[in-house]
Amino acid sequence: MLHEPRFCDLPPAQVWARLLDDGVYLASISTIYRLLRAQGESRDRRRQRTHPARVKPQLVATRPNDVWSWDITKLPGPDRGSFFDLYVILDIYSRYAPGWLVAPGESAELAEAFIANTIARVGVAPGIVHADRGSSMTSKPVAQLLVDLGIVRSHSRPHVSDDNPYSEAQFKTLKYCPAFPERFGSVHDARAFCVAFFDAYNHEHRHAALGLHTPASVYYGTASEIRVHRAIVLDQAYAAHPARFARPPTPPKLPTVAWINQPTPEARIQTR
Repeated sequence: MLHEPRFCDLPPAQVWARLLDDGVYLASISTIYRLLRAQGESRDRRRQRTHPARVKPQLVATRPNDVWSWDITKLPGPDRGSFFDLYVILDIYSRYAPGWLVAPGESAELAEAFIANTIARVGVAPGIVHADRGSSMTSKPVAQLLVDLGIVRSHSRPHVSDDNPYSEAQFKTLKYCPAFPERFGSVHDARAFCVAFFDAYNHEHRHAALGLHTPASVYYGTASEIRVHRAIVLDQAYAAHPARFARPPTPPKLPTVAWINQPTPEARIQTR
């Protein structure tokens, strides 16, 4: 009876009630459930809508401006429940932030202008722009801008924060900064804080993943020269006191690649 065309997509309670209205009693609702479970048919019996699996983004950057990552985070405002929106673009190879913006709110039009202005100020368009699936990130204005500029658009899978690790890590660095306040008194206060933070982050912070160079040094190509100078200083220290070292010291290596979800060779997305 449960497999009949008129009942095959109905839940047990519906079947039981309709049979009873027809003057037929076969079993209780709980018994119908038990019979369906025994046959492995206790799931929703209706035809289900299916969605194709989201493709895992696999991006590789071997130089600055190959891949940019961007995201928006909330900065606490003066009152409980009030926030300002911080937009940040990161170059994943160098961790350099070429653009940031603090605004009273979030909108697709503001996101489009922010990305366009950053590209214009830098003077070069990235090969790929990666983001999560927020409303501004997937908006038509942003998508059309990237199409017009010939930039490949990439998005994280839904509810997978690891697909946008560089932006997430940078936001953590910002919010764990000792100077980060409990609340910002105004949008102007938030902007003043970000001016100081991003100047220090780009030009003073020595990043462990960058061979202890600053993001700006890697982004603008001065890291190699600085590494040569470091090697000279270490050679001099070794020559003066060789007993203090187990082996001749060398400065940390410079990065050669950065990736989001390290791709297999056959799945690698070429950015150029």
